[in-house]
Amino acid sequence: MNIAPLIETARALVADGKGLLAMDESNATCNRRFASADIPQTLEMRRAYRELLLTAPGLGDCISGVILVDETIRQAHADGTPFVEVARHAGLRVGIKVDTGAKPLAAHPNERVTEGLDGLRERLQAYAAMGARFAKWRGVMAIDGARLPTPACIAANAHALARYAALCQETGLVPIIEPEVLMDGTHTLQRCQEVTEAVLRSVFEQVSLQGVVLEAMVLKPNMVLAGLACTAQNTAAEVAEATVQCLLRVVPAAVPGIAFLSGGQSGELASIRLNAMHLPNGTTSHPGALPWPLSFSFARALQHPALEIWAGNDAHRVAAQQALLHRARCNFAALKGGYSAAMESR
Repeated sequence: MNIAPLIETARALVADGKGLLAMDESNATCNRRFASADIPQTLEMRRAYRELLLTAPGLGDCISGVILVDETIRQAHADGTPFVEVARHAGLRVGIKVDTGAKPLAAHPNERVTEGLDGLRERLQAYAAMGARFAKWRGVMAIDGARLPTPACIAANAHALARYAALCQETGLVPIIEPEVLMDGTHTLQRCQEVTEAVLRSVFEQVSLQGVVLEAMVLKPNMVLAGLACTAQNTAAEVAEATVQCLLRVVPAAVPGIAFLSGGQSGELASIRLNAMHLPNGTTSHPGALPWPLSFSFARALQHPALEIWAGNDAHRVAAQQALLHRARCNFAALKGGYSAAMESR
């Protein structure tokens, strides 16, 4: 295994103040979002929407790579150019989501484990041949008071993430490891921090056991947030403090970078919180430089305004692309501590 190119790719994904555009929604999820915008739920409309995203002019100025799904990596521009080539021409590295979704965890009601390890080596080899340079696997864990997630759920998802990551590196792909503690629920920020630390600790224990090279991976965690139904919502500064403290406690310095998922946050709120982690004086936990860059790998927080504007009508294509670029630029600014609410009114 030649690890040097993987290290180079992993660093490039989080370099130059750029982030990732996650356009890896399953067909079912994409269709639900289309339905809410009165867009026909067809193969051609999904292709057209993803073409709109990939061809937004100047996207590569703020975005280092795009995460696709199996359907999209096999599709092409209307002129016949494969999407992989479209992305490359735009200066974007191509990634691929390779898990097959979260399924009920046996003997553990209301908990899930992500599946897809069977046949993964062969699928990774095929995606690498298509031009993918990195991959993504998501494990999800819900908080329910002090009861969930159970140690079994955390361990099962951490083990799957580590095995996936080892297979990626064997194949020549950089693994993005995404352990997500869900925002749903009434839990406090403190409870989310406790669970997130436990999850990440388990993930890195399994990563070590499976022989994953830390320097050739990217971590995609949740921010530490109170549950959406919690009556006490926190300031951006408090979210930044808890998140950075959590990461410093459990993420090895050898990891090249951390790219946060948005997890259902609005585009503006995700930018505000990301910005708070990059203010000049840092956080109380770590007032200086962190051991790894903090970046973003957002889906809805980047795409949602563009989808609403486009609404399946090609006459709105340019305006939709401008909305996507606006959100990308907001997050690009946030990675330098330069985002402000004033950017939203320009």
